[in-house]
Amino acid sequence: MNAALRQAIQELLADLEKTFPYASALWMRTEGTRASLDRKNQSLDLQDPNTGIVFSIYTGAAVEEFASSEGNSTGLVQSVKSWANDLPRPGAGVKPLPVQERAQSQTFITPVQRDPATTPVKEKLQTLRNMQEHAQGLDSRIVNAQIAYSDSHGQRIFLRPTYTLDQTIVRITFYLLLMVSDNQQMQYTFTSHGGTGGLEIIAMSDEELDQLKEDALRLLQAEQIPPGNYDVVTDNSTAGTIAHECFGHGTELDLFPKKRAKSAQFIGERVAAPGVNMFDDPGVAGAYGTYFFDDEGMLAQPTQILENGILIHPLSDLYSTLALPAYRRTANGRRESFARKAYARMSNTFFGTGEQTPSDLLESLEDGIYLRRAMSGVEDPLGWGVQVTVHIGEEYKHGKPTGRIFSPVGITGYVPELLGSISAIGNDLELSSGHCGKGHKEMVPVSTGGPHLRLRARLG
Repeated sequence: MNAALRQAIQELLADLEKTFPYASALWMRTEGTRASLDRKNQSLDLQDPNTGIVFSIYTGAAVEEFASSEGNSTGLVQSVKSWANDLPRPGAGVKPLPVQERAQSQTFITPVQRDPATTPVKEKLQTLRNMQEHAQGLDSRIVNAQIAYSDSHGQRIFLRPTYTLDQTIVRITFYLLLMVSDNQQMQYTFTSHGGTGGLEIIAMSDEELDQLKEDALRLLQAEQIPPGNYDVVTDNSTAGTIAHECFGHGTELDLFPKKRAKSAQFIGERVAAPGVNMFDDPGVAGAYGTYFFDDEGMLAQPTQILENGILIHPLSDLYSTLALPAYRRTANGRRESFARKAYARMSNTFFGTGEQTPSDLLESLEDGIYLRRAMSGVEDPLGWGVQVTVHIGEEYKHGKPTGRIFSPVGITGYVPELLGSISAIGNDLELSSGHCGKGHKEMVPVSTGGPHLRLRARLG
């Protein structure tokens, strides 16, 4: 955004606030690259820049919005004024908005070691090709190694009449799939890296690659798990998917007035075992769902969802806290794009850590399953049912792996029962990258994670 456009928008906002209690704007621009490679093919595409702006006006009764991709300041100002002239004027007794005003403008930039935006396309593609060829050559039984990669460079400027918040966020995702064959059947496994930062994020250690190869080859002997209730230990990705599905959309405050979240009935109540803590924090350094301020101008700050097993606070946006003022506003008002509405959305959602090591938890499994590499999850915010699919389940007896392996493995349960069964919490914490939709749309980048957990679950 050039200085002239910025000044024109701020003057427009000041003019609008002569009539309305509140006016703001969010300008957005995103660009990046996507690449895919396997043993035979490779492609890298530059994504066309997507630029636009959305204006928000509080009329005293509702928040009204106007979105545009107009880049000419004169035309944009005229269009917004014309739209605003048709809005209802504030009446008496207007409720104040729970806004977080700033005394001065601030600028934030993702720290990167190797910026994908300034790395030549040829160099970027060669880096990925070298990684693909290295993975392909790990074992003669690997029939294909596939890589999917993307980077994005996004700038968002939140504007008020007297200040601006400006953030530039660089995100990377990297996915590697190994497909193996023993000439009778084929199997696969995968790993992914993602976060805010530069190309340093995609680096893989030899140890990680060796583990990936061994998992893929072992899966050639995978069985279907007999359905039943099991003692389990979850890895970080599985713990994170459970966190996301148990207290994801179900604690997004905009669902409360619609009567679509069972959690609204349990604020202040026990819903998990003692010692279980859960957080949503958009300020986690380097995580994929990280941002410096949300799309409604709220500076990033952590929200504790569970405290010692008690559900204490939902995630909110500006409009939902206006509708439900008993809840404080959190930094979770997020948009898929300038043309989309802001909703209460997750950012980086994770279980808090405990005191035991992952080895301690596994050694405590007398007869159970170690669940690794979460694949997907589904939740029912109204009924509180949850399903999680995991790629690998390893049988443990007397604290040792038996060599028996299952794939895939499904977890099903009722949220309070599943979380209430947590009996031990690891001291490690890792986050995984992904995207989350509001229903089938409104996709935003998120991270999920946690430490290793021991719990009781229905598997099948």
